[in-house]
Amino acid sequence: MWRMRALVLDPDTSGLNELLARRRRSGLARVTHQLSVALDRPTRDAQLIPSMGEFNLGESEKDFRVPDGGLHRPGAGGTWLGTAALVIEIVSPHDESWDKLPFYAAHDVDEVLIVDPAKRSIDWLALTDGEYRPVEHSGLIDLGPRELAEQIEWPSSG
Repeated sequence: MWRMRALVLDPDTSGLNELLARRRRSGLARVTHQLSVALDRPTRDAQLIPSMGEFNLGESEKDFRVPDGGLHRPGAGGTWLGTAALVIEIVSPHDESWDKLPFYAAHDVDEVLIVDPAKRSIDWLALTDGEYRPVEHSGLIDLGPRELAEQIEWPSSG
């Protein structure tokens, strides 16, 4: 069986197991799977490459972010991806999804999906004049936030 280690550089990892347990309890893995299924066909129809799994967006270990998933143009690959067509951020307790927007804009990410299971909402943002603004339909794939949200079986709020 092939295994991959996770390296957490900063901050202290003393709360990592608790964070992972909270993510599991909140149903994030299930939401991630459903997003993968819902995005697959429209992404392939647009000749983009879906990737529901973390990847390194940035130039090096000194300047990067790790979204929960993304859509990539053909030919994208390697340890460090300078950009993506779209990144997906799934909000978990105490995360910084919204704080990553300036970084994504600086790296010319066309669109950002921010999925919030607690609010049962999807914010679909497109880069316009250096800022992200909400859109009702993607400019990359044939899908919008309302249609995508209807395909998700959201975790119970208890």
